[in-house]
Amino acid sequence: MYVCGLTPSAQAHLGHARSFLFFDLLRRYLLHRGHSVRYVQNVTDIDDRSITRARETGENWYDIVSGYYAEFKQSMRALGVMEADEEPYATKYIPQIQTMIRELVERGLAYAVQDGIYYRVSAFPAYGTLSNRNIDELEAGARIDVDEHKDDPLDFALWKFAKPGEPSWPFDGFGDGRPGWHIECSAMARELLDPQGEGFDIHGGGADLIFPHHENEIAQSEPLMAHPPMANFWVHGGLLNFEGRKMSKSLGNFEPLSELLSRHDPQAIRLTFLPTGYSKVMNFTEDSLANAYLTLEKLKKAYRAIHPGGTVAPRHDATTGLAARVADALADDMNTSAALAEVLAALRDASPAMLAEFETALWLLGIEPNASWLEAPGAELPGDVLDRLQREFGAEISFNGDTPEAAIARVLEHRAAARAAKDWAASDRLRDALLRCGIAIKDSKEGATWTVAAE
Repeated sequence: MYVCGLTPSAQAHLGHARSFLFFDLLRRYLLHRGHSVRYVQNVTDIDDRSITRARETGENWYDIVSGYYAEFKQSMRALGVMEADEEPYATKYIPQIQTMIRELVERGLAYAVQDGIYYRVSAFPAYGTLSNRNIDELEAGARIDVDEHKDDPLDFALWKFAKPGEPSWPFDGFGDGRPGWHIECSAMARELLDPQGEGFDIHGGGADLIFPHHENEIAQSEPLMAHPPMANFWVHGGLLNFEGRKMSKSLGNFEPLSELLSRHDPQAIRLTFLPTGYSKVMNFTEDSLANAYLTLEKLKKAYRAIHPGGTVAPRHDATTGLAARVADALADDMNTSAALAEVLAALRDASPAMLAEFETALWLLGIEPNASWLEAPGAELPGDVLDRLQREFGAEISFNGDTPEAAIARVLEHRAAARAAKDWAASDRLRDALLRCGIAIKDSKEGATWTVAAE
């Protein structure tokens, strides 16, 4: 299983998280079904953006990508994403990349010109099959930039000859330079998963990679294979909108993943994605996150009720009961919504006898209980707490028939947004208003939690 990883020339965001969380779930499902899974997720550690940033700031390009990637890795660990079996960096596979380029040139599939080596798209008749695009229509919309010397607008760079001040590697017979984006994945996938050219099982990535990246990978890889196709299954995760709009710094709705995780429980973020099918466009909203917090509290409450206490050592090998029903739901094109529904339905009749299958079901969804799940809840919420909240926030926040817990989560989401905007006065005002309603807030690096305040 090869998944296109991060290009760490900027901070990772929630859209990245959605993609990698899904492939983590797919991997968990395959492992649970008894498959041996070799999971490869690459790092594109050299690209135009990191080079441009280095030129503008005076930093070393590798220091830039290393810093962003370390931050991304920390976020993945917080989210409970399993470590990849192989994590190849493009710059560590320059010899394999060059070998593949040389083979493509020798077969007439690539050619060298003034500024680099290009792949000849017209030499691969199946081009456009993955993305279901017609090559003539693609030709009509393509163009050649002023600094490119390729023969055809659809041709793409395999090797970019060195420019002054840019990082480069020697390439005997052709010239110093650096690899193009698409050839990196083809070469690393071949080296680590398919050295015999027989193909491998699953290739994944976000829907935005279908064209041109994955289309170009196929074009580069399959002519050199003994038995195509490159991958038996292509799996693509849907894109993510934030409050109905694409995330963008220019729109002001972009938040680095690391900052989001500093304010919210990572398990709640994982739960937010489960109700939406992996291949669909998803709209991330404050309401969806508030509902995820409520679901998480339900899971914790049920877990406390059936766990005998002591050490938390979750199992993930149960194959009957709830675990089987969740696995069967995931067998239907990774239907995470149905799988989560199975778990929530089982909470009504949860008993100590089903602890192992409950833990396995949660593991399959990437929600792994820890010691904090067994912490005794605070005092009961006052019976009139919802009335208090409505009186306190009625003009500012609409609760839409929420339960008290969901209403509190909604207020906390507004407060988190204020803190993210560094509006400390609003943050304190919301905290104090909650306290008047009998809810005490505690802030930590994991985010804000609440307890019932002493009367």
